[in-house]
Amino acid sequence: MKLVLTEEQRELRGAVRSFLASVSPLPAVRRAAESELGHDPEVYRRLNGELGLAGLAIPEEYGGAGAGYAELAVVLEETGAALLPGPFLATTLAAILLTEVGDKESLPGIAAGTTVATVALDGDRALNGAEADVILAVDGTRVRAVRGGDRTPLTTLDPTRRQARVELGPGEEIASSEAAVARARDLFAVAVAAEQLGVLRASLDAIVAYAGVRVTFGRLIGSYQGVKHKLADMHCKLEQAESIVRHAAWAADEAPGELPTAAALAQAYVGRACFEVARDSLLLHGGIGFTWEHDAHLYYKRAKADEVLLGPSRTHRARLAELLEL
Repeated sequence: MKLVLTEEQRELRGAVRSFLASVSPLPAVRRAAESELGHDPEVYRRLNGELGLAGLAIPEEYGGAGAGYAELAVVLEETGAALLPGPFLATTLAAILLTEVGDKESLPGIAAGTTVATVALDGDRALNGAEADVILAVDGTRVRAVRGGDRTPLTTLDPTRRQARVELGPGEEIASSEAAVARARDLFAVAVAAEQLGVLRASLDAIVAYAGVRVTFGRLIGSYQGVKHKLADMHCKLEQAESIVRHAAWAADEAPGELPTAAALAQAYVGRACFEVARDSLLLHGGIGFTWEHDAHLYYKRAKADEVLLGPSRTHRARLAELLEL
């Protein structure tokens, strides 16, 4: 098991981080989130055209790069840290499901960046459902592809990621496989945890930087014991979350038998840790952290939205306990 990034993975992380810093800094994220579409389609086009990220983990036979989930986790950590708006996570989840069931129709378009897809994760609600070309509906062990139907945009907590209520008609049945759907759900948990790790890290980085420049009562706030202890606790959560995500991504690639437990642990721990760090970051910023102009609330909202995206933490804890026979 490898919990340390390889040289190639570090280079991938650097390339994605540099790209997002140049084309989608936080001021641009705000502008995109307030636009009619909710994201900048040019950024999404370049993300796929120049870096090929939409097809990163899609097998080569479908036009993808055939990379592993360890590489995908590296990318999602960076898109999470940058609060990237748009359908990247939604399409990634759809690509995971389609890869597991072996669909040949939609995967080439996703890999090329020309098809936006999503999964109806919560009944009739879907991330970026209003703009998706394909919506995947999962009914037990059956997977259907729905390409029409009504789409109603929803008001969401996280302004950087749109959701919609979708009309899931009959659609086209792609596959019926209990094993494939179960593995896809575990892989969803790993993917979302990787994004949460990025949100957690960025929230901690922001408050550490602020604690080093904000002066109150003649002292940097980072010099106060109460702040030091809180930052240390937040850093411990980051270290644990990173190990859990790296292990889960490794299991997805190398140890399928360990994946269910690793995925359940990832959502049971990382989701809550991400929200707690984003919350404490906002609080430690003081009054400025509560203002609309500051970015702390954007990380707070993404953290909470991600925490419940695949169900509340208690469901993942219960599944983890069941898998461990506790």
